[in-house]
Amino acid sequence: MVAKSKYIPWVVVFLAFVATALSFLDRQVLSVSIIKIKEDFAISDTDYGFINTGFLISYAVMFTLGGILIDRYGSRWGLALSVGFWSLATVLHSVATNAFHFMSFRFLLGLGEGGAFPGAVKAVVEWVPKKRQALANGIAIGGAALGAVVAPPLCVYLIAYVGWRGVFVITGVFGFVWVVVWWLFTKDRSTYGNREEVVEGAATKFEVRDIVNILAIKEVWIFIIIRFVLDPIFYFYMFWIPKYLNEVQSIDLNRIGQLFWIPFLGLGISNILGGYLSDEIYKKTNSLNLARKSIMGIAALMTFSVLFVQNLTSGEWVIFMLFIAFFAHGFWITNYITAISDLFGKTRTSTIIGLSGSAGALSSLIINPLMGVIISKYTYQPLWIYAGSMYAVAFVFFIFSIPEIKSINFVKQDK
Repeated sequence: MVAKSKYIPWVVVFLAFVATALSFLDRQVLSVSIIKIKEDFAISDTDYGFINTGFLISYAVMFTLGGILIDRYGSRWGLALSVGFWSLATVLHSVATNAFHFMSFRFLLGLGEGGAFPGAVKAVVEWVPKKRQALANGIAIGGAALGAVVAPPLCVYLIAYVGWRGVFVITGVFGFVWVVVWWLFTKDRSTYGNREEVVEGAATKFEVRDIVNILAIKEVWIFIIIRFVLDPIFYFYMFWIPKYLNEVQSIDLNRIGQLFWIPFLGLGISNILGGYLSDEIYKKTNSLNLARKSIMGIAALMTFSVLFVQNLTSGEWVIFMLFIAFFAHGFWITNYITAISDLFGKTRTSTIIGLSGSAGALSSLIINPLMGVIISKYTYQPLWIYAGSMYAVAFVFFIFSIPEIKSINFVKQDK
């Protein structure tokens, strides 16, 4: 009876939303729990940097490879295996007793989570008619912000009752339950899915020549470089801010749980608002260039607020500045991704997003251990300076490297 409902495609979209929410929930559990974990084990800031590197190494590889595999085998198997695998990795964190264990389990977590967003987008393509896919994609991918918002208060609450080990078990079980529900509701795509995709999907395959042709295009490298430069900033926010609030601002774990979700709320709001404002500018001016770059320019200006964090003596003011920074990132990333689709079209956008995402994760896994060294030997100040200035640098690089946002003709490259 499950597959008989006309609402099944939208149930699938909602489940994709939950999957992306779980992906951000599970990766955030450690950043909150590390405060308690360090009370049990001697884990230094440098150790913590390498622990996060374990996640970033596998995530960098699977961001692109996961998308290729899910294109090949479909979202039903792809997302089920992805969520199931990273949920197992989450549970394994509960038996860790040293930094090496945590790094190993973070590596496994990254292997699973690399397929989350490609799988969510693939599910939309398979199940939802083209005329509704933009809305469906917004819902499916938007779960990430919810997961990040929920993670700090939920983890703090659970730690008080079941300890940090119990938090990893409980959040991992959430994923196993999701897999069962997903498997039930995605049983009969041939009846209720996007029929055009059902027919075409069987022929989907990956050829190395496609990647070679794409990497020969200058504009592709512009987007890869920008992601390489900026992604470490967001990973710095996710992995290190709870420790900063605790160690520098002397905020206890309970208060961190009450505050740290607020910046992620700003991210969720601005993802939607940034796209809406950009589309409105395009409707009124008929200029993709002005629509995308104006919002990205505003975002770059907003990130200057982070430069003042190092001078703040109140945790609440730090959170306010981070709210502005996350809000700016939502404006930026929505229009960054939209600009990719404007230039490269629907047949290449996912691949280029995957390549740029892998570049960002690769950069982060290189820089994240250095963050631990910088914090240990110096202070957080160099990191705040980098975070508060590099969006502006990236924006100037973008507007000079790609003077006009317009569709690229691929005929020559594809021959």
